[in-house]
Amino acid sequence: MNLQRLMYFKQLADTGNFTKAAKKIGIAQPALSIAMKKLEQQLGLNLINRSDKDDLLTAEGKVLYQAAGGLLAHAKQVEQQLQELKDLNSGVVRFGISAMMGSYYFPDVLLAFKQEYPNITIQLFEQGTAALEVMLLNGEVDIALLRSEQATDQLRYVELIDEPMMVGLATNHPLAQAKSITLDIFCQQPLVLFRDGYFLREAISNHAKVKKFDLDLKMETNLIELQKSLVKNNVGITSCLAGIINETSDLTTVPFSPEIILSFGLAWKKSHYLSNATRVFVDFVKKNY
Repeated sequence: MNLQRLMYFKQLADTGNFTKAAKKIGIAQPALSIAMKKLEQQLGLNLINRSDKDDLLTAEGKVLYQAAGGLLAHAKQVEQQLQELKDLNSGVVRFGISAMMGSYYFPDVLLAFKQEYPNITIQLFEQGTAALEVMLLNGEVDIALLRSEQATDQLRYVELIDEPMMVGLATNHPLAQAKSITLDIFCQQPLVLFRDGYFLREAISNHAKVKKFDLDLKMETNLIELQKSLVKNNVGITSCLAGIINETSDLTTVPFSPEIILSFGLAWKKSHYLSNATRVFVDFVKKNY
């Protein structure tokens, strides 16, 4: 089967329209029509309902469409494997990580990796952990830093980090001298939090839902320096990891009671081929983090 024609066919099925598909592929519409006719001739099947605008694919076309994504992905993986045989120290790693973890917990590791493997390109995809898990399952990233205590059956994990979630607050806040703070007390304070879908928000939102608390959200932002500035000025308190707050005269952290431990690990899809570059990256992080 001609893989280029199969790719054209999938694009056509995804868009549902010859004109739109041809424009997205970057070829003329007649060329797309010819390619589809040749694909049908090669398979000996009618794939396109050319007289029915509401149902583009025939029954046979729908069967091929269901298989097309997997076939194209497998072909890409084989191509990648063959390319890697030419140079075992090159390649691309698509790494998903939250902005906070990337900025505060991974700069030294990423810098050290680039110094040792200058020909391997790291493409960083910054999202919340919920979005990163979806991207991983959809094949949009090769590997991601995820919550490993919330394991998904389709993923493999390498444990890296165990960190307690903390309360971040101004040093002059009435709760700053507390030995610990319960979630009940936390949820009843003015708050500055990450948006939904981020792990530092998840435990708070879940607890508030169970206890039927209406959170007093003064601001939702993923901009950490803005969060710290708002907390420092007593706009609200926040949930954080200790590593993002350097104890100063303005900011401090207090543990939750009971303790909330967050575990993080490198994760990848079990059925996804890990390129040589990605395997090198995983091994490096395991040894050097």
